[in-house]
Amino acid sequence: MKTLQLEIQDGIAIVTIDNGKVNAIDTALAKELWEVFVDLEKNETVKGAVLSGRPNCFSAGLNILKLFQDGLEGTRIFWVNYLNALQTMIRFPKPLVSAITGYAPAGGTILALCADYKVMAKGSKHVIGMNEFKNSMQIPEMMCHIYSYFLGEKEAWIAVQNSQMYNSDEALAIGLVQESVEVTEVLPQAMKQVRKLSNLYPPVFRKSKRLMRRQLLEVIDRDINAMVDDIIKDASDPFVLQSAQMFLASLKK
Repeated sequence: MKTLQLEIQDGIAIVTIDNGKVNAIDTALAKELWEVFVDLEKNETVKGAVLSGRPNCFSAGLNILKLFQDGLEGTRIFWVNYLNALQTMIRFPKPLVSAITGYAPAGGTILALCADYKVMAKGSKHVIGMNEFKNSMQIPEMMCHIYSYFLGEKEAWIAVQNSQMYNSDEALAIGLVQESVEVTEVLPQAMKQVRKLSNLYPPVFRKSKRLMRRQLLEVIDRDINAMVDDIIKDASDPFVLQSAQMFLASLKK
């Protein structure tokens, strides 16, 4: 794999995002996330998994510059892979814990929320949340549903309107994460939790996870091609294209 590192320790898979300076989510990363979690589900020696990033960096979210450069067809390919990755991770029947080792805005937030349990690093620059409205960007349907499931529909809508970002203590207080610890403790605590969950009788864990997250499974159980068609339609809007160009220009500065 080019964008991920995979290590298996005593039946626990550690999937570490390793994709450039800020772990931006592009087509290659989305595709490898999709593939690796399909493989981990089939691997009978794997009892659980941790999704992690490098110290002080989980993922800076979608690689907007790359999406813009790839055009609408490249954008379509990205979203097919990314939404399939999200579906696969949420449906993953084994314990999955996110080790949020640093900043994880927007698309990075959604990746982290796919897990059963989230451990997040302290730090003023380590934030999660959906900040797309700062640049008049549409949040795709599946991402909206995932965020609303964990934060609550009313609270999520207010947070999105304000492009609200949360540090680890704030995220803990509102239930987006379950632990707020120092950077060096994120992965150890995530491993501790996944080992605890992996000691449960697998059929009990698997069925309970499916029943307790019934609403989440329902909102992500959609036709991905139809959702991607909607995303492409939104992305083709002249105002959206202009806003994207202005955002990219600001990045270059």
